[in-house]
Amino acid sequence: MSDDTGPTLADWELAEIERANASDLTPVVFVHGLWLLSSSWQPWRDLFEDNGFVTLAPGWPDDPATVAEAREHPEVFARKMVQQVTDHYLDAISRLDQAPVVIGHSFGGLIAQKIAGEGAAAATVAIDNAPFKGVLPLPASSLKSAAPVLSNPANAKRGVALTFEQFQYGWANALDEAEARHLYDTFHVPAAGAPLFQAAFANFNPFGGETAVDSKNPERGPMLIIGGEEDHTVAPAISHASYRIQSRNPGTTEEIVMPGRGHSLTIDSGWRAVADEALAFVQRFIQ
Repeated sequence: MSDDTGPTLADWELAEIERANASDLTPVVFVHGLWLLSSSWQPWRDLFEDNGFVTLAPGWPDDPATVAEAREHPEVFARKMVQQVTDHYLDAISRLDQAPVVIGHSFGGLIAQKIAGEGAAAATVAIDNAPFKGVLPLPASSLKSAAPVLSNPANAKRGVALTFEQFQYGWANALDEAEARHLYDTFHVPAAGAPLFQAAFANFNPFGGETAVDSKNPERGPMLIIGGEEDHTVAPAISHASYRIQSRNPGTTEEIVMPGRGHSLTIDSGWRAVADEALAFVQRFIQ
């Protein structure tokens, strides 16, 4: 159990932790990334609970409760930093009676790997993970996807929304326009600009920086890295470079590339195929 000196968890997050502990089931913690809220994980939560797990999906610190509220108040996302968000999830995990499975997407995939590097995860699935320090590829599509934030240094202190055209390129390039518009209208919220700057300059920071991951910890546990073949935001070269670094760990490390899938693969109409891969991996290691 944690003390009260760490990040403050919302009442609803504490209630989810209490529910998980009362269940005696293995918990699965879902970690969302930029431009989404934790509610985007609901279909995944339903699937894992139908298969004998208990789930929780904390938000980032001070996340609004709804998409509508988030769009009205983009300022609440300003200045969120990678380590601050990681500590928020570690605080939640420290209150669980069992070490959880941790599943994250995009920057949530990076944070999931940071949590695993702390030895706090029973198993980890990182989906289209943002690059951590030491991941060197910078594909042109990833740079273009990040340009709406990185093109203006002032965005490091702001919450930044994407236009539909930017979302369509970075997230929904593998979808038809109707589904892309549906996802944008349903899920898209502003996001903190700071983490993108932290990731972009991590390899120039001799002290590691907040995107550093302890990939060598023998207590890291089994890890699956899933990438989308057509992902513009986290191009396959980034996912594969992450896998190559993590594969040096003594624990099991596996990689799956989902054919024809873009960055929206956790929320679009093909989410179940990705979730089934994650579930099958977890079930191999968690009884």
